[in-house]
Amino acid sequence: MDTDARIEMAHLDRMTDSTGLIQHAIYSVPRRESGYTIDDNARALRLCTRLWCKTPKRRMLNRVTRYLSLLEYARRSGGGFHNLMSYQRHWLDTDGEGDCQGQAVLALAEVLCSRLPDDYRALARELINGILPTLADLRSLRAQAYVILAWGQLWSAGVPQIDLLENVAWSAAQRLVDCFNRSKRPDWLWFESQMTYANAVLPHALFIAARRWPSESFLDIATSSFSFLDRETTDDDLFQPVGNNGWNPHGEVKAVFDQQPVEAGTMADAALTAMTSLGDDKYLATFRRARDWFHGKNVIGQPLANIRTGACCDGLQPSGVNRNQGAESTLAYLWTEVHHSELNLAPVERPQPTLSNA
Repeated sequence: MDTDARIEMAHLDRMTDSTGLIQHAIYSVPRRESGYTIDDNARALRLCTRLWCKTPKRRMLNRVTRYLSLLEYARRSGGGFHNLMSYQRHWLDTDGEGDCQGQAVLALAEVLCSRLPDDYRALARELINGILPTLADLRSLRAQAYVILAWGQLWSAGVPQIDLLENVAWSAAQRLVDCFNRSKRPDWLWFESQMTYANAVLPHALFIAARRWPSESFLDIATSSFSFLDRETTDDDLFQPVGNNGWNPHGEVKAVFDQQPVEAGTMADAALTAMTSLGDDKYLATFRRARDWFHGKNVIGQPLANIRTGACCDGLQPSGVNRNQGAESTLAYLWTEVHHSELNLAPVERPQPTLSNA
């Protein structure tokens, strides 16, 4: 373990080569044919920047450098970032308006708010300024939510010259409100006609927007939608996220499987923001349920996380744990552990990992 507070980086390092973070794994072995995605590398950049700020060691700075360098390489001539690159370093995507744009600016905000060397922060600002026209045209609700989170971090840190990004964040928050008002029903307090993936980032973003614009309806909608999500994903005091094998359409039965680590990670993240925004400790229980999901307190009673290597399996299926340990899953787990270490909570009893090939 080369960082503090029990954050183990062995698997992340195993998944990272001289180019960046490889997207998928076969068990614990990097699957090179899956190539690299910018959203995964952005998540890794955000994580490693946060950890470097806690313990500024050279090895962590080297990780930050690698992931930031790949984001810089991913700049598109027409604005925004590429997302998918083959192992042979060929860009494969044609659509630069997906969630990766929001993930990228969120990671760059982490860099810009940090104590990293001046050149790193200067590059982060340059990349944010370059992506602004793309951010204004985003259509993905989740991408827009990530933009709000990025702007909120910069605003809270007092970073100057972010007026243009604030304008984008304001418009994104208004769109979330519009979507909520169109979709809500007496029994359905949600932004869309179905719950799909990374659901918690939507109310999370409005909690952040409400801090800047308290006179708007942002806080009320954030509170009601997050409480609804919490109810929909809690059963017998277990976190049971929406499965991606059918999602959760309004008026239909929620899919139980395949449950994904990104749901637990985003839920834990949003729960802490809800707790600080509302001053209500009940959301600490929500955070704990989401974190405990990684450690075996889930519908099949098996851990996805390997605390020895920092790896995380890719989901829960009817037949058991999906033992592939990809980048997105691992980063969702590690980011949740960072939050747990920041809370300085006492360790909880949890099943020991039974993963092999780790």
